[in-house]
Amino acid sequence: MKPYKSREDRKECPCCHVKGCFSQYIDTVGRIAFPPDVGRCNREHKCGYHYTPKQFFHDHPDMKEELMDDAAILSPTLPTPPQPKAERFFFPRSVMESSMSHYRENNFFLFLCSRFGEQAALELAGRYNIGTAKVRKGSCVFWQVDIRGRVCQGKVMFYDASTGNRSHEVHPTWAHTLMRIDKERVGQCFFGEHLLAEFPDLPVGIVESEKSAIIASFYLPGYVWLACGGKDGMFGKADLDIFKDRKVVLFPDLGMKENWEGKAEKLRRHGIEAHVFTYLEDHASQSEKERGLDIADYLLNEHSQAAILRMMIARNPSIKTLMDRLDLELVS
Repeated sequence: MKPYKSREDRKECPCCHVKGCFSQYIDTVGRIAFPPDVGRCNREHKCGYHYTPKQFFHDHPDMKEELMDDAAILSPTLPTPPQPKAERFFFPRSVMESSMSHYRENNFFLFLCSRFGEQAALELAGRYNIGTAKVRKGSCVFWQVDIRGRVCQGKVMFYDASTGNRSHEVHPTWAHTLMRIDKERVGQCFFGEHLLAEFPDLPVGIVESEKSAIIASFYLPGYVWLACGGKDGMFGKADLDIFKDRKVVLFPDLGMKENWEGKAEKLRRHGIEAHVFTYLEDHASQSEKERGLDIADYLLNEHSQAAILRMMIARNPSIKTLMDRLDLELVS
C-alpha cells in the first residue's frame, strides 16, 4: 500500500468515486507497476472496495509478465550496494578478568581443587583464564584469548563438582549471547591460544575439550595444550599460521583417529610439522572406545606416586611440612 505523505497520495475511488479516500497498491521494489484501480477504499462501511494484487493477477494472468517487463524498462532494478562488514568485536579484558573470581561458586574449579589442590587449581585458572559465570550457579567460563592477547569469545559450561563430568542437561552458552552482541561480529580461536606467545619453544598438544587441555597441562607441562572445542572445532576456522615453525601433536578422543589424521594432513599442507598420537586408540579396550575416552580420562585415572603425594599434601599440607623438616623422599 502506498504510504500516506500528502493529499495527492489518496486518489478517487473507482467504485464510489469519492475523492481522497483511495489508496493504491505499489511494489516497493519498483519491479511491477499496478493499474490505478488496484487498491483499497478507506470508506470500509459505506463502500468497502478492495482490489488486491493477488485478485488482479488471478483476473489477468497474462499481465504479470508484461507488467514486470514494463516496470523493468521504466524503473530498472539497480544492484544492491554491498553492505559494509560489521567491525570485529573483542571483549574487554576487564570483563574477562572480573569473572576470574568467586571460585567457591565454580563447580569446575572445585573439581580441580579436589584433584590437584587449591594452589594448583588457582594456577590453572589463571593460566587458562577460567571465569565464574553468573548465568547459573556453579557454571564456569572458558575464555578464548588469541595469540595477540585479544579476548575473542567465552564459552559457558556446567560441570559436576565431584566427578568433573559435564552436565548434558545444561547446554553450553556463549558470552556474546549473554551480552547481546551480534553473532556476526564475534569470532573464535583455539582455547589456550594465548599460551603460544608465552611459550614459543614448546611443542603444541591439541585436544578436543577445554577440560582435557587444562588437565593435560597439569600432568604433561612439556606441551602448550590447546583445545579446538569439538571434533572439528577451530581447524576449519582458525588461521593455522599460528603454528608455523612449531611441532604440533593431535590427541584425538577414542574413535576419532581417522578424522584427526585428516586434520594433521591439513596442517602439513600449511608447512607445519604435525603428528597424531595414536597410542590410546591402538591399545584401548572396546569398552573404552565405545565410551569415547580421551587423554585426560587416562591421566586422571593414572594415580602415579607423585600424583598421589600431591593429593595427600593438598588435603593435608602438614605432610609437606613434615617431609621438609625430616628431609624425607618418596621412594615407594
